[in-house]
Amino acid sequence: MAKRAEKKVVAVARRARSSLPRDLVKLLVSANHILFHQRIVDAFGHVSVRHADKPDRFLLARSMAPILVTPADILEFDLDGRAVDSTASVYLERFIHSEIYRLRPDVQAVIHSHSQAVIPFGVVQGTPLRPIFHMSAFLGEGCPIFEIRNTAGNGSDLLIRSSELGQALAKDLGAGPAILMRGHGATIVADSLQRAVFRAVYLQMNAELQARAMQFGAVNYLTPEEVRSAMNSVEGQLGRAWDMWRMMAEGEIGS
Repeated sequence: MAKRAEKKVVAVARRARSSLPRDLVKLLVSANHILFHQRIVDAFGHVSVRHADKPDRFLLARSMAPILVTPADILEFDLDGRAVDSTASVYLERFIHSEIYRLRPDVQAVIHSHSQAVIPFGVVQGTPLRPIFHMSAFLGEGCPIFEIRNTAGNGSDLLIRSSELGQALAKDLGAGPAILMRGHGATIVADSLQRAVFRAVYLQMNAELQARAMQFGAVNYLTPEEVRSAMNSVEGQLGRAWDMWRMMAEGEIGS
């Protein structure tokens, strides 16, 4: 009986995976590998994409290191953070994704990282992360900071492990492209998976450059007008970066 039940579970999981959009699954696997290769995630962190045909569903890997993700590891989730037709181990912080998708119908992809260069800007008051060069123009007037203590109190483990915390994070994100998470990392969103990856990479790069520039003196940030102009110009060419990063991550070209 146990073997029969196990076979049934495996069969259901295979059917569920076979029904997922193959092209989108392939893109999501590449996104996981790119983010690792670009030092945005390590053993931790995750990326998701909204289902192409079901706006109330999204795709996310089972709980595992991003570099190890394969098409067989991609699961379908509903907006309550429940895996559909799967009993696989899932990320504790899947509610980051589910609640942002619920609140933001414009968002098609979500990335959560523990990017080291970004974390200091989430713990130092009065020093917002703002766009220092044209590649990070999407930051606009700067990144808000999510303070988990306002929802979970002073004794949490800082993880977004419930719908309530996910809702609070999504609310503080508002209509923006990214939010810092005090003592934790960052969450980045976009209207496509490729754009979300692009923004995650340049969010980290901006943090590195801004920290370096601040050692020299007052920083001359992009103006609102420069933000609009640079964002239209730069993000219109994100396919160039995606193609290169994907080939590097998959070992098709040297890094």
